[in-house]
Amino acid sequence: MYIIYNVLITLVFIILVLPYFLYRLTREKGFGHRLRQTMGLVRREEIEPVEGTNCIWIHGASVGEMVAISPLVKEIKKVMPEKKVLVSAVTVGGYDMAKRIMPEADAIINSPLDLPFVASSMVQRVRPGIFMMVETELWPNFLRAIRKQNIPVMMVNGRVSEKSAKNYRYLFGLMRDMLNTINRFCMQSSLDAKNIIQLGADPEKVIVTGNTKFDQTYVEVSPEDLATYKTELGLGEESYPVIMAGSTHPSEEEIVLTSFTALREKYPHARLIIAPRKPEHRLDEIESLNTKFGYETGYRSKLKEMEGKRPEYPVLLIDTLGELGRIYAVGDIVFVGGSFVHYGGHNVLEPAAHAKPILVGPSMEDFKDSYSLLSRVGACRMVSDADGLTKAFLEIAGDDVLRKKMGDASMQVIMENRGAAPKTIHYLTDLLNHY
Repeated sequence: MYIIYNVLITLVFIILVLPYFLYRLTREKGFGHRLRQTMGLVRREEIEPVEGTNCIWIHGASVGEMVAISPLVKEIKKVMPEKKVLVSAVTVGGYDMAKRIMPEADAIINSPLDLPFVASSMVQRVRPGIFMMVETELWPNFLRAIRKQNIPVMMVNGRVSEKSAKNYRYLFGLMRDMLNTINRFCMQSSLDAKNIIQLGADPEKVIVTGNTKFDQTYVEVSPEDLATYKTELGLGEESYPVIMAGSTHPSEEEIVLTSFTALREKYPHARLIIAPRKPEHRLDEIESLNTKFGYETGYRSKLKEMEGKRPEYPVLLIDTLGELGRIYAVGDIVFVGGSFVHYGGHNVLEPAAHAKPILVGPSMEDFKDSYSLLSRVGACRMVSDADGLTKAFLEIAGDDVLRKKMGDASMQVIMENRGAAPKTIHYLTDLLNHY
């Protein structure tokens, strides 16, 4: 199976990935740094603080995983301050997020590709004392290289959706080898534990520790920070309600804009802040859509650089990376995207950490546990279409008691479910002591 996998991944790299990378190299400033590290050409000074130190290597894919990693790094430094920590990220957004929210990490790199010569080279250079993968970052060549070096492996904040479980079954023997390499599975929920066991994990190695995203602190916003955000975004006292639409996908912005337009009939000073997924590819498209609805668009990056009073654009676009978790703080009502399209939803815990009333569409399969916790206490509502979203906007905006009740319930869920990071680090220290 490894031969077939490596032939396929090499062909994909040569035919699709490499041309795409070369294209981005000519278009994106700083992409050369990412390309070099992705190919395993990490300079010595970039990993010197962790090289040969039996470091803890924590790996995640994108922004969401970095949010989960942050509490773990903080806890490691608290419990084992002598331990060096290396963090690796797959995406540009993930790398930038790690740089911003994890000053405690001793080194942060772009994750090497899962090509056999690249993976084995990086493992031999770093020689970590333990490798921790976040959620389901399963890469055959990388884990094979880890296994050859007899390095213990933990899956932390493990999450396996039913859709992912079905897809992973097509890996056959590769999946069995990868799961056998992992010494401990710290899963977010009993459902995730059940799914990983069904894929072939040893039940004795599987533990439910909870979701470390409940332990996130990077999203905390002081009153001074909140005032700064409002000033920079041109939000005044009359700006009510402020609707935050986070992690939106194509077609979802149109639904939100339709409901926002209906809301503006009753609240003419209402403001809409859209934070789309992959903004670097969609800004022109969304601005054109705003224009179609008759709204002028303000950009976060441009407003941030201005001095004094900012223009009060009806619709604002968050075109910066890694800020959404904190900017949720300015919203009166939050809609979380990826839920009106068949994507499975996005992280509803970030707005919950700011005590916000939350709305989502009908597709929340990938975050069903978080949604269940929040909906059970009335903090999060599911709506089916633009009409449902409009009604929810109007009801929540017009009822101060309801809005506060939903926000308080959000914060209650966050406070009651914290503690996954310390639990995970307990199992980490236990594994290190017995390996």
